[in-house]
Amino acid sequence: MPDDRLTAALTYAARGWHVFPLRPDRSDATDPDEAKRPAFPNRCTAERCDRRDPRCRAAGRHVGWEERATTDPDRIRRAWTTRPYGIGIACGPSGLVVIDCDTRKPDQTPPDQWGSDTTGLDVLTALASHHGGGIDPTYAVSTGRGGTHLYYQHPTGPVLRNTSGDRGGGLGWLVDTRAHGGYVVAAGSTAAGRPYQTIVDCDPAPLPDWLTRLLRPVPLPPQKPVAVDLGGGRRAAYLTAAVDAETRRVTSAPAGARNRTLYTASVALGQLVAGGALTEHHARDALTTAGRTAGLGGTETSRTIASGLRAGAHRPRSVAA
Repeated sequence: MPDDRLTAALTYAARGWHVFPLRPDRSDATDPDEAKRPAFPNRCTAERCDRRDPRCRAAGRHVGWEERATTDPDRIRRAWTTRPYGIGIACGPSGLVVIDCDTRKPDQTPPDQWGSDTTGLDVLTALASHHGGGIDPTYAVSTGRGGTHLYYQHPTGPVLRNTSGDRGGGLGWLVDTRAHGGYVVAAGSTAAGRPYQTIVDCDPAPLPDWLTRLLRPVPLPPQKPVAVDLGGGRRAAYLTAAVDAETRRVTSAPAGARNRTLYTASVALGQLVAGGALTEHHARDALTTAGRTAGLGGTETSRTIASGLRAGAHRPRSVAA
């Protein structure tokens, strides 16, 4: 079986799909979803990276499963000849948008408009009809629980992110999407002994226009300048320039990098706070405004800033008067 997975991983890489190892499927696993998780999870996240993980330390930045995903045959052979890892495909680097049509779990109660035998594919079909579109034939995989993954090419234009069900701009009940920042379990893998299998083997079709319209992020409102009054004088001018540079970095960051950029800016200003050059109030105010201007949610912004300020406090930086 390791050889089968190695062959599959190399095949995906030849298609330009970036792969990485998932945890081996174990018969004694207490968590049925264990085999769906990255084999080498970092102890940290991009927002809370302390550089203790040797991969992050060597790169000088956070290195997670998405950054480690590869099409390099040598790296793939080294990994999959070691253990019977499952195969994860990183959607963003692979230029893919995968529509994950699930099946109802026993503890899920269907919304009023759907019956108990409704599947994600039924919901997607109804959405296509409602929006005057179709579900174009494309590369497809059956999942371990009887769902379906439909692989499409990521469209040109704004970066698409993950969605979950009908929450927060998602497509609908039992329909998730995986794009930048997301991955899928590839055919050739198993989870809790249940196989993922290719059911349509062809090149991914372009993402249908109606799906592109629904998944495209809402445009940001006009950006307001981030202004913090630090008084006058040379020292204040330096601090104002430093704050402006960091907040500008956040507000101009591309989709998919905004939260990470906010964390980096928070670390930088956190150093100045720890060194007594800047008050925490001023730093939080500027960073919060920048994060919200960039389109990040309030909770996400607050947590990222708090984490960055804490990290920056370990390396105080002062400014001469």
